[in-house]
Amino acid sequence: MRILTVNVGSSSLKVSVLEEQERLVVAEEVPLRAGRIDESALAEVIGRAGSVDAVGHRIVHGGSEFIEPVIVDDQVRRRLETLVDLAPLHLPASLSGLDVMARLLPEAPGVACFDTAFHSRMPAAAFTYALPAEWRRRWPLRRFGFHGLSHAYAAARVEEFVGTTIGSRRVVTCHLGAGASLAAVVAGVSVDTTMGFTPLDGLVMATRAGSLDPGLVLWLEEHAHLPPAELASMLEHRSGLLGLSGSADLRMVLEAEERGDAGAILAVEVYLHRLRGAVATMAAAMNGLDAIVFTGGVGEHAPSIRARAAAGLGFLGIEIDPERNDGHGCDYEIGTTEARVRAFVVTAREDVQIARDVRRALASNSSAS
Repeated sequence: MRILTVNVGSSSLKVSVLEEQERLVVAEEVPLRAGRIDESALAEVIGRAGSVDAVGHRIVHGGSEFIEPVIVDDQVRRRLETLVDLAPLHLPASLSGLDVMARLLPEAPGVACFDTAFHSRMPAAAFTYALPAEWRRRWPLRRFGFHGLSHAYAAARVEEFVGTTIGSRRVVTCHLGAGASLAAVVAGVSVDTTMGFTPLDGLVMATRAGSLDPGLVLWLEEHAHLPPAELASMLEHRSGLLGLSGSADLRMVLEAEERGDAGAILAVEVYLHRLRGAVATMAAAMNGLDAIVFTGGVGEHAPSIRARAAAGLGFLGIEIDPERNDGHGCDYEIGTTEARVRAFVVTAREDVQIARDVRRALASNSSAS
């Protein structure tokens, strides 16, 4: 089976085609024009890709309803439309991707694969907000978690490394990129994560503030007279590393830190402080830790961040080997041989996880019929 995966981002659409044994045969990006999919450019990519048996779509938010990959039909498409308010920055583009691909490949079944689904089995203690019961009954006020496709792939890849040598397989997966989140994964199941109702929660990110006292937001609304739309824009696009240092690019922030720039120094210290604390929180959710894995743009390509984060986590049993940490390649181990907790770097492959989800959904549909 040849599966085409579609991942709509903020500025481009990533397209991959995978054959059996997850062999990658096509990987291209199609730029978005004014935030819209260039259908003709996408058609050219599909034409070069050759035959396609199914299409898998990364969908950022599935709400409380979509906790498994699902074959998209008119009814599913309508139900997804009702979730736009939960992810207004992401879902419209994803829905557009569904529609475009349905026109370009009408014979290939489309499967929606949800970033929130991986976290849907978290225990109630992990996903429940301490809010009035009437609010929680009326609205879907809970912690959803995100980056689930990346976390699922990274956790599964670590299991391929360690096999059954790790007892309960308690893994912290660190998806560190422009957006960033951690997950506590026990035997392949997410039991906690750092993002909450929205992707604004948790770690310091490129332009997102991460966790905040909600009273601070209420204070700004009342005393600075900032309307909700402006507050949302500031927290989403002008905070995080950008707000602290003036740059959203961690590579530039690290270079400025080396030059002694005070804002960059503070930005890195805040970033690492939040990251170390979150790793410890994830370990506490699992009553211990067997492995940690770094993935995403920063997780894969910033060895100094990995080393400096681990330097404050020795009490958990994490020890990074400097030579291993400076290694290259797709997936490799970076912990010392004596470390109680094994540490890895894994290349993010959301396309592979999407393809796995597509096969699972199609197999489930076939057996049901």
